[in-house]
Amino acid sequence: MTTPYWDAWQFLVGEWVGEGGGAPGLGVGSLVFHFDLQQQVLLRKNHVEFPSVPDQAAFAHDDLTVIYPDPIGGMRAIYFDNEGHIIHYTVGTTESGNLITFVSEPIPSAPRFRTTYIKGNSGAMTIRFEIAPPGNLDGFTVYTEGTATKR
Repeated sequence: MTTPYWDAWQFLVGEWVGEGGGAPGLGVGSLVFHFDLQQQVLLRKNHVEFPSVPDQAAFAHDDLTVIYPDPIGGMRAIYFDNEGHIIHYTVGTTESGNLITFVSEPIPSAPRFRTTYIKGNSGAMTIRFEIAPPGNLDGFTVYTEGTATKR
């Protein structure tokens, strides 16, 4: 049994396979969401393979996100990847439980990031990663977008 603050997250729990594209190219991958520490945190682990293209060698992207309830209210997350990025997020959900959005904390002279999970039909979802440039921290544009289906 989960605690009430995890109710909106239930659709994410499990193993997913997906594909999508954007600035890094077309990629295919998998991600897993699972509870840990006796349901005190939700972990997201992601792996995406990008094939070689004329101007770029094949590469893989791996990341880990730890999602947790903020002691003063709401939800927070911290993201780590194999490129050395660490991103702190504030997380929001809709009452319907069909949309979960991660928005990075604003840092002067740095871009801002937003990741959105949109629940679809029949065990599918859309994942959108957006970036806002320094100086226009709410001017998000899509960097990558893809779809995933639950295994």
